[in-house]
Amino acid sequence: MSTAFADLPAILHPKEEDISMMLSANVHTGTKNSDDSMTEYIWRRRNDGIYILNIGKTWEKLILAARVICAIENPEDVIAISARPYGMRAVLKFAHYTGANSIAGRFTPGTFTNQITKQFREPRLLIVTDPRTDSQSVKEASYVNLPVIALCDSDSPLQYVDIAIPANNKGKLSIGLMYWMLAREVLRFRGTIPRDSDWTVPVDLFFHRDIEELKKADEQQKLDEANAAAAAAAPAAPLFDEGDAVGMEPVEASMEGVVDYPPPTETGFEPAPPAESGWDGSGAEAATEGGW
Repeated sequence: MSTAFADLPAILHPKEEDISMMLSANVHTGTKNSDDSMTEYIWRRRNDGIYILNIGKTWEKLILAARVICAIENPEDVIAISARPYGMRAVLKFAHYTGANSIAGRFTPGTFTNQITKQFREPRLLIVTDPRTDSQSVKEASYVNLPVIALCDSDSPLQYVDIAIPANNKGKLSIGLMYWMLAREVLRFRGTIPRDSDWTVPVDLFFHRDIEELKKADEQQKLDEANAAAAAAAPAAPLFDEGDAVGMEPVEASMEGVVDYPPPTETGFEPAPPAESGWDGSGAEAATEGGW
């Protein structure tokens, strides 16, 4: 590793953990297309046509960009821009920890050139996530002699870009990791954090988070909390131990508690005989004989 970073002092050499994080986040993975100006930053091409970027040059350009940012006396004169959704959270966190300004989302034309607009700004350094997506801001920066630092993929144009950091600028993990490393190196150069210790801010804060995933995670967390509260509030059912059944005497059936009703008492009254109707059927026989 010492020969790969011979141009840098030994104190600025990356650690194995840094290289492992860059490889895990696919910082070295480019696209199937390449720009002529990015040829010196491409290491090789895979069998499937994907270009692989040189991680060593990525680290060297990252250190150079951090030194340039530290050269700006007022941190608010540095502005980070990202029109790509995967980089919006990264630029906001970068601006928060380094004291810079940020524009996350659409860049309003005339922000650097038209003094009448409410969003007019006069920064001294511009950091963009993608020179192609943020082409309007890069173009306006060229009008006002504003130096530009950009994360450039294998197919990114380098027109009006002063410092190109070769990295994958299309993945949310790669973009978040590069801004996290850039903010960490800036703070180390300023002396805010020591170089021999790790930065306490986790890299996950710089990663893009989908709103739908956050909603699902919140709903799942609320459901788990409700289930836990219901389980804690419910009384525990008594457990039956088979050992308690040993030596138990069988329960004999008894008539205790059963109401024994007394037999009916005699009232002295007898049922009345059926009433005589006075009809013995002789009239019916006479009617039959008469021819009815």
